[in-house]
Amino acid sequence: MRHTSSGLDIICGLVALVVLSTGCRAAPGAQEATMGMTVTSTAFSAGGTIPVRYTGQGENVSPDLAWSDVPDGTASFVLICDDPDAPSGTWVHWTMWNIPASARGLPAAVPTVETLPDGAVQGITSFGTHGYGGPMPPPGNAHRYYFRVYALNTTLSLPSSAHRAELDQAMKGHVLAQGQLMGTYQRR
Repeated sequence: MRHTSSGLDIICGLVALVVLSTGCRAAPGAQEATMGMTVTSTAFSAGGTIPVRYTGQGENVSPDLAWSDVPDGTASFVLICDDPDAPSGTWVHWTMWNIPASARGLPAAVPTVETLPDGAVQGITSFGTHGYGGPMPPPGNAHRYYFRVYALNTTLSLPSSAHRAELDQAMKGHVLAQGQLMGTYQRR
């Protein structure tokens, strides 16, 4: 029996492919993730308001994060926190790589040092510093802050002086999965 596809079948297939391919985006320049991880925090819920403690108007400490649904073959994790609503373009609040594969989260108030005792490295943010820099948007509308965690099949050979673009480039071809938690903050 011979099967022929109609134009409608082809269009439906293409639409399904587009929908599936846009469901889980990696960092710009990074390989698309093949599965999703779940990222949570006890500090705020998905889509919720980030408490003042974790902002530039508060104690400016990082919130705790936890992740699950980690794929087999994970060699390390990368964390990127950014604000795509910043007036000057996406503002990078935190980058960290070579988080050990055994980790399933980070505690609150991670020290703002270049290298942590477990070997994780914190890169340069848009503030020009290492480690977490909390939300401090200009007065006006609330901004969105994305905490993205990537499972990689390798560790990265990047110096702590690396910026987000270098991290995105180094991740290319190594992302096994990703997850994200988005919180909002409006300056008071």
